[in-house]
Amino acid sequence: MRLRRAYPADARIGEWLAPDGWAHRTLMWDAPADVPARGSILFQGGRGDVFEKYLESFHHWHDCGWSIASFDWRGQGGSGRCGPHAHCGHIERFGLFHDDLRAFWQGWAASASGPTVMIGHSMGGFLTLKGLVDGAVDPVAAVLVAPMLGLKGVIPPALAGRLARWIRDRGDPARPAWKGNERPATTETRQSLLTHDPDRYADEIWWQQADARLMTGPPSWGWVADAFAETQALRADPRVERLRVPLLGLIAEADGLVDARAAKSVLARVPSAQMVAFGREAAHELLREADPVRDRALAAIDAFLDEKAPV
Repeated sequence: MRLRRAYPADARIGEWLAPDGWAHRTLMWDAPADVPARGSILFQGGRGDVFEKYLESFHHWHDCGWSIASFDWRGQGGSGRCGPHAHCGHIERFGLFHDDLRAFWQGWAASASGPTVMIGHSMGGFLTLKGLVDGAVDPVAAVLVAPMLGLKGVIPPALAGRLARWIRDRGDPARPAWKGNERPATTETRQSLLTHDPDRYADEIWWQQADARLMTGPPSWGWVADAFAETQALRADPRVERLRVPLLGLIAEADGLVDARAAKSVLARVPSAQMVAFGREAAHELLREADPVRDRALAAIDAFLDEKAPV
């Protein structure tokens, strides 16, 4: 808990301005001087995430010699809101996410030391893969952790996507899609959808109480509609099959938030991709799960990077 509820003493919490002037909150942590340098990791979290949730994993990679960079996505966490609701994660269009990632990568990668790697969780995994397909980013290797390549729901995705667009277009797109939790009409608690580790789950609440800006809340109907449309488009994109960047996909097969079958189907089409699957012992946040799951996930990432992103 000591590593999870305090910023590293030598990390820098700052601000990066996108080309349109939007301010993004950033974390930069240079590799330690007392271990051999490994390279640089750009870590991107999921919908509603803040980088504080991953400080424990950052410590792990930092101890291995990696420099770490991360930023809160536009419209969530410490990077402001794109709508009038303080606790709603709205985005006018996912294209803004893509533009932000492209611009940040260009500046960051130009000065990053050693091999550059991307690790993306959930929505960050989708945006990472989309960035690779579009040629917006060019890491030597990438890791997708429980990637959002399809959304989990009670009705078929195509129908759910059409319904979401219909609802979005008949009201304020920035209005919350539901009141709370990570999914509508579910009896599962938010914690059970995310992690089996109550202490790690409580870390997020602790940070939100320390800084109210970090609480995002439910998505907007604009976000939901675009998430369905964009993930569907990426699943159908033939460029996925032409990717040559080494990829590792960590899949939570019992994931209640993203469609694990869709992720496995997409990654199976990437010639350079490897996959590691987790069963019912794992919920959505693999890097914040109970130690047996988390340790296995970190070990798989370490082995992959040792092979695919050597110094």
